[in-house]
Amino acid sequence: MLFGDRIAKAVAKHVPNTKPKDLEAILERPPDSNMGDVSLPCFTLSRVLKKKPAEIAGELAGKVSPAGFSKVQSAGPYLNFFYNSGEISKKVLTAVLKEKEKYGQNKSGKSKKIMVEYSSPNTNKPLHLGHLRNDSIGMCISNILEKTGNKVLRANLVNDRGIHISKTMLAYQKWGKKKTPASVGKKPDHFVGNLYVMYNKKLASNPGLEDEARELLRNWEAGDKKTIALWKKMNSWVINGFKETYKKFGSEFDEFLFESDFYDKAKPIIQKGLKKKIFFTSDDGAVMAELEKHGMPNKTVLRADGTSIYLTNDLALTKHKFFKFKIDNAVWVVASEQNLYFKQLFKILELLGFSWAKKCRHLSYGMVFLPEGKMKSREGTVVDADDLIAEVEKIAFKEVKKRHEKLSQKELQKRAETIALGAIKFFLLKTDAVKDIVFNPKESVSFEGETGPYLQYSYARAKSIMRKGKKSKPDYSLLKEDKEKEIVSLIARFPSVVSNVAESGSPHHLSQYLLELASQFNSFYQAVPVLDAEKGVMCARLALVEAFSITMKSGLGLLGINTLEEM
Repeated sequence: MLFGDRIAKAVAKHVPNTKPKDLEAILERPPDSNMGDVSLPCFTLSRVLKKKPAEIAGELAGKVSPAGFSKVQSAGPYLNFFYNSGEISKKVLTAVLKEKEKYGQNKSGKSKKIMVEYSSPNTNKPLHLGHLRNDSIGMCISNILEKTGNKVLRANLVNDRGIHISKTMLAYQKWGKKKTPASVGKKPDHFVGNLYVMYNKKLASNPGLEDEARELLRNWEAGDKKTIALWKKMNSWVINGFKETYKKFGSEFDEFLFESDFYDKAKPIIQKGLKKKIFFTSDDGAVMAELEKHGMPNKTVLRADGTSIYLTNDLALTKHKFFKFKIDNAVWVVASEQNLYFKQLFKILELLGFSWAKKCRHLSYGMVFLPEGKMKSREGTVVDADDLIAEVEKIAFKEVKKRHEKLSQKELQKRAETIALGAIKFFLLKTDAVKDIVFNPKESVSFEGETGPYLQYSYARAKSIMRKGKKSKPDYSLLKEDKEKEIVSLIARFPSVVSNVAESGSPHHLSQYLLELASQFNSFYQAVPVLDAEKGVMCARLALVEAFSITMKSGLGLLGINTLEEM
């Protein structure tokens, strides 16, 4: 809270046995600016002063006057502080204009080394809309954690083995006719994804395919050369297709981890679990984790036929993460369908005695639906990421061309791509991640409302104003309008919003903040002249516009969204 330390020190002088840092920790932002800019609830002080909170607030209002505030008032049990507009404007805007893209950086993360695992696709189908939400959250959280002083390793666990991969391999053996993605002119991950859909359609009339796929999985785990060769070829097709999509969407990774490298590395851990009686062997021969006494269903650790499942791999892989990369914390960005799974995994790691088990965190997010309903990869009704991006780009292209008919085709395409990617990412990040959402392509790319293009347009408008104005040293005491004060106060909140997202793991707080900032800026622009103002006022307002543009660009950058100088 800006100047919160000043309030805390001023109040602490009148409250015995109270530390300023404790007072600063309970400061709040009033729900309405008319109630002040900072509020101190006096409930906890009543225990020290043995008086009613409202009485304490009334007495303190006449005693404290911290620097940087023009007025202090009591309102029931709250002590409300009003910023001195000139001083706060100078403090905030000077900092933003000096720090530029570094504004909002802090060390609240205590320089931890954190691995954030996101995307984690299966190599039996292309990336889809759900992956775009996953990637958007993973990239944003990684950016935010870095902004708050942590070292982040962006990791992608590619699920490149298992029964689902075997099904696709079997489909190629039976119906692929030795074709390749190049021979049929299809993006390689889409080529393989079509085989997965084909397998599931054929399965309806031929249930025996399931046994053939399991036999193929056993051959793979036994190291059968022919099976391994086919697996490598088909995996390389899909991974090359993934990388094309990642490059387009802006998904970046420091480490690619492959499930195939860990499926057989958990045997010592399983033996340890059996020895400690954390695991037991079921009647059918499967290894199970005893979790019912901990309020969860028992969990299969290893199938009866000895083949591995996700949990088998994650036991070995999680240990590998902490020992190989020397990380302090591990974060998984995975859909809410796996909430129980991660509770089971973390509990098993804890029971096995791994001290770092409590440093594991699952960032859960809800499902993404289309207006038509749920996506199903087995039925071929999934919206592929490539197709969705292309569709939104097409809509954005029409919107840009409508506004700028004389732009070159190359520039139109460049702007359309930036707007489309911003539209998709913002739509996927603006809602609390734990909630299910319905993605509407046309709604996402609108230049009005709660959209990425609206924020990009607000930034471009600010840059247009700056290009037309002449800057000189500003006198911030001239910023006296309520609209100006509201923007300054919002800009001042940016560092705390960044810290809040790092702590909560909820990108929508940043998204909603940027919407509020853009709304206030556009309201200011409509109500208060900038370029037509008297010279001194114009210079101060131009500095305000520049500070807004820096904050907006930085905030959008944390969301993984690029800006345009003109729209």
